[in-house]
Amino acid sequence: MHPAVFLDRDGVIIENRASYVLDWSDVAFYPQALDALAKARASAYKFVIVTNQSAVGRGMMTLDKADELNRQLVAHIERAGGRIDGVFMCPHAPETSCECRKPEAGLIIQAAEKLSLDLSRSILIGDALSDLLAGQAAGVNRTAMVLTGRGASQARHPRPKYLKPFVTYNTLADALADLLERN
Repeated sequence: MHPAVFLDRDGVIIENRASYVLDWSDVAFYPQALDALAKARASAYKFVIVTNQSAVGRGMMTLDKADELNRQLVAHIERAGGRIDGVFMCPHAPETSCECRKPEAGLIIQAAEKLSLDLSRSILIGDALSDLLAGQAAGVNRTAMVLTGRGASQARHPRPKYLKPFVTYNTLADALADLLERN
């Protein structure tokens, strides 16, 4: 069983888009995120992207197109020296109430089963309270919010009473430098 770093995609690794990331031309990487993933490559942690992509469920893009976009994203991270061990995506629209859409734990549980991950030794890094709630619901040991993407505005929202304490960082680079150093 391996520990993992679960990463939200939009707002943590790449910039959020109000009109959704529908094509490779919409992708803008945070340079610090690429550098951080390259520096963390040799870590014993598995790096797993868990991402809600409701543009598929809303009919704005096909599942095949979303999968291809994720493959391109992983290839770009690898060319920059980083490593992604898995991508798990919820393609459903919010109103479907599926078990894989964050804040539900489904994506993380799927990843843990498929990749033999030890959630009790894992970390989740997101830019939204829903990311943190999903990590908590799945039994991820530590959760962290970055202030990139929606993070700064989400940090100002009232925290749900049942949300356990989490750490906040400015960027993914800051989060990985601190969280991976602790182990």
